Amino acid sequence: MKRKLTLSISILVLVLTASLIGGGFYMLDFSLRPENRGKNLETSFRFMRSRYPHLCPWLDSLQQNHALRDTFISAPDGIRMHAYYARAAHPTRKTAIIIHGYTDNAIRMLHIGYLYNQDLDFNILLPDLRYSGLTEGDAFQMGWLDRKDVLQWIDTAPSIFGDSLQAVVHGISMGAATTMMVSGEKVPSYIDCFVEDCGYTSVWDQFKKELKEEFGLPAFPLLYITSWLCQWQNGWNFQEASALTQIVRCHKPMLFIHGDKDDFVPTRMVYQLYDTKPQPKQLWIVEGAEHATSYLREREAYTKKIKDFTDKYVR
Repeated sequence: MKRKLTLSISILVLVLTASLIGGGFYMLDFSLRPENRGKNLETSFRFMRSRYPHLCPWLDSLQQNHALRDTFISAPDGIRMHAYYARAAHPTRKTAIIIHGYTDNAIRMLHIGYLYNQDLDFNILLPDLRYSGLTEGDAFQMGWLDRKDVLQWIDTAPSIFGDSLQAVVHGISMGAATTMMVSGEKVPSYIDCFVEDCGYTSVWDQFKKELKEEFGLPAFPLLYITSWLCQWQNGWNFQEASALTQIVRCHKPMLFIHGDKDDFVPTRMVYQLYDTKPQPKQLWIVEGAEHATSYLREREAYTKKIKDFTDKYVR
């Protein structure tokens, strides 16, 4: 009888363990390999034209004059990475490095490209992050591994725009988290400031919130298991992938932007981030804006806010 009980308990433990590991693999694929990732370039261009009609003449001009150019570099692990770039209408050293969000790609950041290139007369560089656009990779890296790739693009920028460039790094959503993660690393002196628009505090915090809202589940044990599997597959875990811990080391200026109706990356996160970041810093809460819609909702105010900020630091 005792032997049967022990066997039954052992089988139950094995079944539960297998179920949890299986659930962890499912959650990892669900989070880092979503089906709606930004790979279809034509669809992305159509989306930008319909969502931001004021871009159409500029996009037409870029395409007709072959002014939106491709460039490729290789990461240390052999991943082939892609970016678009365009020069300003007049020779300038002012440059914006623009980082896209989750399931997006560089094309879907062309509204911010327009802001810098057309409204502010900056050169622009728009990388495709891993698993997006024309960049290789088998999963999103949620900004953590991407920070190293963006640092490579930062190092590459002078070979495109000239050694005297002065630059801002501007990201939205996952791209904003990437921007903040980059800001905690050693960056060249020509990186003058950062703009983060609706970025999350950490991958752990964001996935914990999504796990609760999407599946009604607590963090323990599934999120812990999924984080461990991410460490095994990708070399990083959800706890270490933190914008909050990175910005403590950033002493360059940063502008924080967040919509007050954002329920995807909750608005409360930006206050925690802003309070943690050392000076200099600025905060703009956009009234009525949902996730990643601040520019769409307040285009003129957004453009002015970026102009006023970059005029102070990018010269």
